[in-house]
Amino acid sequence: MEDSNAIRALCRVYAAMLYAYPREFRLRYGAEMHQFFHDRCRELVRAQAGTGVWFRFGMRNLADWITSTVRERNADSRKPAGLRKLVQEGAVTLLLFLFVTTTMVQAYVVPTGSMENNILVGDHMLVDKVGFENGGNNWSSYVLPRREVKRGDIIAFRHPEHVEMALVKRVIGLPGDRIRLEAKQVIRNGQKLDEPYVRHISQDIDDYRDNFPTAPEFSTTAGGRELFLRHVQGGEVIVPPDMLFVMGDNRDNSLDSRYWGFVPNSYVVGKPLVIYWSYDAPTSDYLDWSFRHVEDVALHFFTKTRWDRTLTSPK
Repeated sequence: MEDSNAIRALCRVYAAMLYAYPREFRLRYGAEMHQFFHDRCRELVRAQAGTGVWFRFGMRNLADWITSTVRERNADSRKPAGLRKLVQEGAVTLLLFLFVTTTMVQAYVVPTGSMENNILVGDHMLVDKVGFENGGNNWSSYVLPRREVKRGDIIAFRHPEHVEMALVKRVIGLPGDRIRLEAKQVIRNGQKLDEPYVRHISQDIDDYRDNFPTAPEFSTTAGGRELFLRHVQGGEVIVPPDMLFVMGDNRDNSLDSRYWGFVPNSYVVGKPLVIYWSYDAPTSDYLDWSFRHVEDVALHFFTKTRWDRTLTSPK
């Protein structure tokens, strides 16, 4: 059902983008182009294509759209009064393009190492926003049911206490789940989790961090203290309705739900889609951009770009 809904949503976007073509072209070929796009989407779903394949599919279609619209509009501009029509409809094209690119995906750069070695400092990612943003602020809220977040998903979200800050973590607990840690091992609903993606940089045991939940400490924020006060029973965290419990993969170096509490489901922005560029620079460069960082990129772009991470998907 989710796949068929996704296809319908994409086809609605594609139908809107067809308005970038001259009117005569739309009337003659629009229905055929729409059906062709729909069939290509269905073939991908049947093949159970992964995120990377869908991304390349989208980029290829976008490139085809730009090339063909420019070609048709150039032809249309040679007709009488065609230049004025080109300018008018070109404005519509620009608006449609901005609408699609700002509501379907969003670019993020990762400034910290809380998700290493899966996601590195300096990974520049596109986040898939379709079907995630609530409250009617995103076109997808009108054409798609809200997509469900699953255990183990990597998500981008707004910090629950500093909404201007975007974070990327892994979902460990959904509403109703019982979570605890024993000597770094996550136990959910009585079962030890197999987490091959987890990284531990220290063999030492920190009682608060690694045997969670025990009791609040100085680094626990207001949201974290609320978690301890209202949502700990029998030595376990009980995830409340409409909330998520998230953690970084770099467990010994991650400020996450253990410190600042739950993430409201409505704060989820989307899921990382693809790493389009990865540049090896320290956290300080990404937290406080400066001319020095720009100069570093200009001088070392080819040698410090992690080429092997280009167009890979976090998992």
